[in-house]
Amino acid sequence: MTFTPRRRLAGALALSLAAFAAAAPARAETYPAKPITFIVPFAAGSATDQLARALGQAVSQESKQAVVIDNKAGANGMLAAQYVARAPADGYTVLIATNTTQAANQHLFKKMPYDPVKDFAPVTGLGKGGQVLVVRTESPWKSVGELIAAAKQAPGKLTFGGGSSSSRMAVEMFKQLTHTDILHVPYKSNPNAVTDLIGGQIDLMITDTATGVPHVKGGKLRALGVSTAKRLPMLPDVPTIAEAGVKGYEFTYWFAAYLPANTPAPVVARVHELLVNATQGAAAKSFYESTGGDAWTTSPADLAKFQVAETVKWGNVIKAAGIEAE
Repeated sequence: MTFTPRRRLAGALALSLAAFAAAAPARAETYPAKPITFIVPFAAGSATDQLARALGQAVSQESKQAVVIDNKAGANGMLAAQYVARAPADGYTVLIATNTTQAANQHLFKKMPYDPVKDFAPVTGLGKGGQVLVVRTESPWKSVGELIAAAKQAPGKLTFGGGSSSSRMAVEMFKQLTHTDILHVPYKSNPNAVTDLIGGQIDLMITDTATGVPHVKGGKLRALGVSTAKRLPMLPDVPTIAEAGVKGYEFTYWFAAYLPANTPAPVVARVHELLVNATQGAAAKSFYESTGGDAWTTSPADLAKFQVAETVKWGNVIKAAGIEAE
């Protein structure tokens, strides 16, 4: 029998979930008994970091234990994912993951220091959001159309920063649909890329709203379009990229929580409870509202199934972009 990558991924997840179901269903009454660490794959100020801090406040209040935020930016989120994969399976090290670490990286890199499925116990989805196409305020482009025209006049000359797979692939899809050639410049995280964009080292970005919108409102960046299907409340005058002339364009990202594989089921259940409650807290609601995102929670089993589908989806997008694994 021949097994496709998708079937292998589904099989691995099925085994992981079977082990989860076989464990004792009782709640871990003694958890947490010490501080919990949220490992964030991107730099301070990134969307993932902001959400982790908002959730951490609520988890700390409910659990009566401190929540430490540890940013391990670099290698497209792989440093953080590897760290959690090797951490003790006791519930005290939580990966605040994204589609980058759990679905896209295996298509972008030939060798990875962790397995996105076998090394983790899914906990819950945490949120979904959109991005914004930005250029520095001093740039000559005031619309998506003007940017496309400039890119076509000078193929390969314009540059864009990518601090995550979402930010990179959002531009790759833009390039596909507009038939333009724009050079990718990799960064450890989106805040680092935004700093260079403001400084004139790169020409444009499609970045998460949590990172980009404050600079738009602060007058340092100009928003040309948003990646979502509808306009965002915090940027009501900014058209969607599709509205601006790139028909069929839409690109979103997601956050989710994972624990090291073999974490006891009662502990996974308690972390799930704490995080789901945290998404309804005041700090998290403020994050979702200010970034135009949405709270999104799941059961561990549903997150595992979602990850299978997303891994296939991201593989197709990356293949269509003609990107070879590094």
